[in-house]
Amino acid sequence: MAHALAKATLGLTLPAQIDPPKITFAAKEIDSVEWKGDMLAVGITEKDTAKSATSKFQNPILTKLDSQHGGLLSQVSTEEDFTGKTGQSAIVRLPGLGPKRVGLFGLGKCTPTSTHRSLGESIASSAKAFQANHVAITLASFEGLTPELKLKAASAIATGIILGTYEDNRFKSESKKPTLKSVDFLGFGVGPELEKKLKYTEDVCTGVVLGKELVNSPANVLTPEVLAEEAEKIASKYKDVFTIKILDTEKCKELKMGSYLGVAAASANPPKFIHLCYKPPNGSIKKKLALVGKGLTFDSGGYNIKTGVGCLIELMKFDMGGSAAVLGAAKALGQIKPPGVEVHFIVAACENMISGTGMRPGDIVTASNGKTIEVNNTDAEGRLTLADALVYACNQGVDKIVDLATLTGACIVALGPSIAGVFTQSDELAKEVVAASEVAGEKLWRMPMEESYWEMMKSGVADMANSGGRQGGSILAALFLKQFVDEKVEWLHIDMAGPVWNDKKKTATGFAVPTLVEWVVSNSST
Repeated sequence: MAHALAKATLGLTLPAQIDPPKITFAAKEIDSVEWKGDMLAVGITEKDTAKSATSKFQNPILTKLDSQHGGLLSQVSTEEDFTGKTGQSAIVRLPGLGPKRVGLFGLGKCTPTSTHRSLGESIASSAKAFQANHVAITLASFEGLTPELKLKAASAIATGIILGTYEDNRFKSESKKPTLKSVDFLGFGVGPELEKKLKYTEDVCTGVVLGKELVNSPANVLTPEVLAEEAEKIASKYKDVFTIKILDTEKCKELKMGSYLGVAAASANPPKFIHLCYKPPNGSIKKKLALVGKGLTFDSGGYNIKTGVGCLIELMKFDMGGSAAVLGAAKALGQIKPPGVEVHFIVAACENMISGTGMRPGDIVTASNGKTIEVNNTDAEGRLTLADALVYACNQGVDKIVDLATLTGACIVALGPSIAGVFTQSDELAKEVVAASEVAGEKLWRMPMEESYWEMMKSGVADMANSGGRQGGSILAALFLKQFVDEKVEWLHIDMAGPVWNDKKKTATGFAVPTLVEWVVSNSST
């Protein structure tokens, strides 16, 4: 994301214009012992590290490499106690005309997609450390890997390399440019199928990078207006498949979006309702989908202000993580151009602030479907914005809706920081989205839609309240959203409050972009 508004932001901060890393991937048929470059990376399972009585590798590929380099690999693996466990690595500097370095990278007992992605991230980290430009990757054993599994492995490794190489340094006064330029895959097969898979992977990763940058951007830089500008950039860059509408406050009033506008009322930054629409360049449309993302560019909590340890107010720039996933998916799909499917990307962007014009606890707002809501908690605001966004999505004549939101702390308590909760009454849609997440390597867990809990959301003066207390908080939020979805439309809600942010690395994850892209592609007619 690159933003260069002429007007000054609060704090005079503007992100630097930094191009994301461009890495060229190629599949080659040469033997790993013949490859020349900066680093040859070898993925090794625990089984592959078995050695003879003379401490030599028994694995044929490792034996060949070790022999070529005078036994250095087996020597270093013994000295550094390299056993092939996940996350282990041993790098050997070599003399001669072959690779400058050989890196041994542990894959653990087996090789699922997540392990291959971690392998890619480890290789990217080593390439940074040794300033490698040209890297090759192979596995010590391709046993059990069908051509299809080789494609998946190569894709996962490439994902790890791209996202492991990328660093969001836009707000740092100094930053180093990544050195890695090209990566060769050895032993994974060659041909158009692999090339197509790697191109798809690169497209998805551009969407993930956008998602990360949007979430990382502080609220003094990423206002609702700037979020709308980012959507406009996508529409402009891929104008063969996208059209866009940005609705201002007056237009939203005409559409009777009282629930959304109630949340936005306290902020000096006006709300922007974003509607980006994808239509394939040619062919008939067989399915219409909507992706709806929560777009709170900052959430103070309103008059129910976030206070105390663990309230995370300092991280509430990430409360637009749902919209970041939606726009990241849009950018990827603009490049992939799946046929036969129309997709509506919808974001009700605003801030939840405090002022004399703002919504008070106890106020009653009226959503665009006519339902009234007693606001008993101004910090349960995301659902109020999503209410009008879901009504709007249904009015586009879509068959299926997936909404995404950093909606409840309750979901983090239930599922932890790595797993998003899924809520739907459609078993078929749940299967589709969970299957897409498994291909994408992201973790979703289906949660119950317990209808009897709706009693907790009753109001004495309005159709419903916007909060029902602490118990079952993420379920109550999902039941609330259900009130604004047409019964004829299949709908699924993803609460991604946990996995939107990596607390250890203090950065956004780009979560859900790969799952959304995979889901849309699975609904297209190829």
